[in-house]
Amino acid sequence: MADDTGFLKYKRAMPSKRAVKDRVNDYKEIYQPTDEVELKKQSARCMDCGVPFCHSGCPLGNIIPDFNDAVYKEEWKLAFEILSSTNNFPEFTGRICPAPCEAACVLGINNDPVTIEHIEKNIAEKAYKNGWVKPQVPAQRTDKKVAIVGSGPAGLAAAEQLNKAGHSVTIFERNDKPGGLLRYGIPDFKLEKHVIDRKLELMESAGIVFKNNTNVGVNVSVASLKKEFDVILLTGGSTVPRDLPIAGRDLKGVHFAMEFLEQKNKQVDGQTEFQHEVITASAKNVVVIGGGDTGADCVGTSNREKAKSITQIELLTKPPSNRHESTPWPNWPMQLRTSTSHEEGADRQWAILTKEFIGDEKGNLTGVKLVNIEWAPDPETGKNTFKEIEETERTVPCELALLAVGFLHPQHKGMLEELGVELDNRGNVAANNYQTSTPNVFAAGDMRRGQSLVVWAISEGREAAVAIDEFLMGRVSVLEEKEGARLLV
Repeated sequence: MADDTGFLKYKRAMPSKRAVKDRVNDYKEIYQPTDEVELKKQSARCMDCGVPFCHSGCPLGNIIPDFNDAVYKEEWKLAFEILSSTNNFPEFTGRICPAPCEAACVLGINNDPVTIEHIEKNIAEKAYKNGWVKPQVPAQRTDKKVAIVGSGPAGLAAAEQLNKAGHSVTIFERNDKPGGLLRYGIPDFKLEKHVIDRKLELMESAGIVFKNNTNVGVNVSVASLKKEFDVILLTGGSTVPRDLPIAGRDLKGVHFAMEFLEQKNKQVDGQTEFQHEVITASAKNVVVIGGGDTGADCVGTSNREKAKSITQIELLTKPPSNRHESTPWPNWPMQLRTSTSHEEGADRQWAILTKEFIGDEKGNLTGVKLVNIEWAPDPETGKNTFKEIEETERTVPCELALLAVGFLHPQHKGMLEELGVELDNRGNVAANNYQTSTPNVFAAGDMRRGQSLVVWAISEGREAAVAIDEFLMGRVSVLEEKEGARLLV
């Protein structure tokens, strides 16, 4: 590294945020731009450690010390070339990735880790500003055609890699615009949609075809895809939400989190016509059930809708403020995380069981019955179980309850049933090296591995592209070995 004592001289510094009073009135990005002087200091904190564990922390194997060094030397184009050699979408991951690379940073053993994610975002933005991000047009085309079902990060990554290898790629998306959860699951205050659109325009310019409003197995037949394409890649995500089948579940005002977030993202995009009722948090007491990122997104969106009150509850106990001994470095730490949405206002509660939804005579939700619980190991099995704490049951006012308790598996009815692919014991598409039980059908992303991170979806898409290319050509067309990663370039 150019400054081998930078980690001793500079403290970790994140970009400043827009004031809460301003940002809750719009859906614009929260973080302010950072000047290059500060970015140079942050990159100088990279230690030139003997074994860069950040590599193993990142599912993509991003070559982090190298692009940090390039940023420090102000060689921004080189930094982008290094970063984009392993990551198709640093403009996405630099905004919405939980940064497992930072959790594995060697500096993080006894100090604050390097701001890897923020540096990554700024490399990408510098590249767009200077016109370094260009359509990846292949030098020549093969005669092979690949259909990708689902336009989330796994499908987009696979599409770009396969297109660069010369195959003709068509992406089928059942929604009105491509992007999957990037577009309709993540609020604009975390990822403004023009960031997605500029990348999609480049992919189209490179020859990738997008077909929206095409629900394979519904308005597009599986048979037509099997007839027209040499390979089908399934990247439709884990879309069946986990329900909470308790008394009052059918009351008006109880919704899955994704119903709420998708509709709001479409409203921000200017859409006004919806197939189902409009869900709003405005002037309502909102209870978000689930303490993860999706729940936090519901909190931030409810703040912008001017909810009367927001309560977020979690079944598990409150995590410790610092890394717990059960998840030592360089593992992903079990610890309390506070998002920008929580900073804007919410009552967070842990070890809470939802017992019942309460409604009025018209079938409208009016409250949620909750009770505190206590977790302890079962004396016989050793498995953690909970019991209710006496005299803690209460009903809190609530007109909108949002279920953010995760996803089970992909939708089975329709496309998957018609394809006849085998499923694993969790209900996901079973695949060996991304190849399903049907030889010319592959699967990647959440549809294969279950609900996971965007960065894992990108990794899955890239690896699936390698497997598909080998299947189609009998060899990998353009394969490069770099830092142990298999890359189509």
